[in-house]
Amino acid sequence: MSSAEPLLTVVVPAFNGTRVLPQALAALVASDLPREGWELVVVDDGSTDETAVLAARYADVVVRLPGPPRGPAYARNRGVDSARGEIVVFVDADVCVHPDVLRRFAWAFANEPDVGAVFGSYDTHPPAAGLISQYRNLLHHYHHTRNPGEAETFWAGCGAVRRAVFNAAGRFDEWHYRRPSIEDIELGHRIRAQDQRILLRPEIRCAHLKRWTLMNMLRTDLLDRGVPWMRLLLQEGKLSQRKSLNLKTIEKVNTAFIGLALLALAYAALRRDARGLVVAALLVAPVLVANLPLYGFFRRERGLWFALRIVPLNLAYYVLNGLSAVLGWCLHHLIGAPAPTPEVQAFTEVGVKRWPPLPAKAKGSVWLRPGE
Repeated sequence: MSSAEPLLTVVVPAFNGTRVLPQALAALVASDLPREGWELVVVDDGSTDETAVLAARYADVVVRLPGPPRGPAYARNRGVDSARGEIVVFVDADVCVHPDVLRRFAWAFANEPDVGAVFGSYDTHPPAAGLISQYRNLLHHYHHTRNPGEAETFWAGCGAVRRAVFNAAGRFDEWHYRRPSIEDIELGHRIRAQDQRILLRPEIRCAHLKRWTLMNMLRTDLLDRGVPWMRLLLQEGKLSQRKSLNLKTIEKVNTAFIGLALLALAYAALRRDARGLVVAALLVAPVLVANLPLYGFFRRERGLWFALRIVPLNLAYYVLNGLSAVLGWCLHHLIGAPAPTPEVQAFTEVGVKRWPPLPAKAKGSVWLRPGE
């Protein structure tokens, strides 16, 4: 490692990553930004395979954390502990960046001195085959390319932040997010609360290697995304804001229409009344019309047959939105915030210092129990 401090530190958290990590690290090494301008830190989060050995072939620093795994929020924070660069770039272990990504990040921060964080987008060529994998990755690309510029949240799959801003915002909340969830979105809220700008630059692109299944998609959207999002919005009092995450007004209306359509279908089935089917069709129709630009995107990218097959998946998204709202509301009002393990809470309260450190609650995070 060079003694000169690099401009960028790339942090890659990994758990049992031998299947995807070689491709992700090889893509980083192929960057067109000169190697002396950046360093690579890989954090092995309690892997039981050869992740650390593999990472050592590419990385300047490999941080090995003893098991059990504590999640990407914790692992990324440990990577930043070892960072020397002014800018920290987070890249997931199953993401292959384009050769110009690091250069584009460096350019963005150099030319936008008032920007605290920048993130990019998946490209339109996800290597994983299959309808679900293609749909998920192209959907991510669609939403990011339609909303460039100023952002209210952050994405750590391929995102960068000034190290000083990251530390001032309180880092990732490793206390409450012990598995992949919305830890990057919650961090983005705290960065914005510091009056720091966050930019979405869709031209900063990467390929996602993840293979999605239907059950994996439904579980992720409900338990790892939808419900935590709803709880976060309720805790921050931002549920009614138009720019709250992905819950724009039209998305809320579409979710309500699909919920009412399900009730109409249930009425039709229980009463054997065809009028319920008519009402359901009338409620679904405006949702389909509102999503015509999305369907047109999929038709252009993968053809008409592909676009037709993703319509049920798109409607299922609104069903999950409704379930997330109900479950999130119940958890927020009846249970409150997720609590750390008794051991973590006890040691944290008495200020015990150790390595690796105990998971810590992020400064400025708003996790309140009912009545607080």
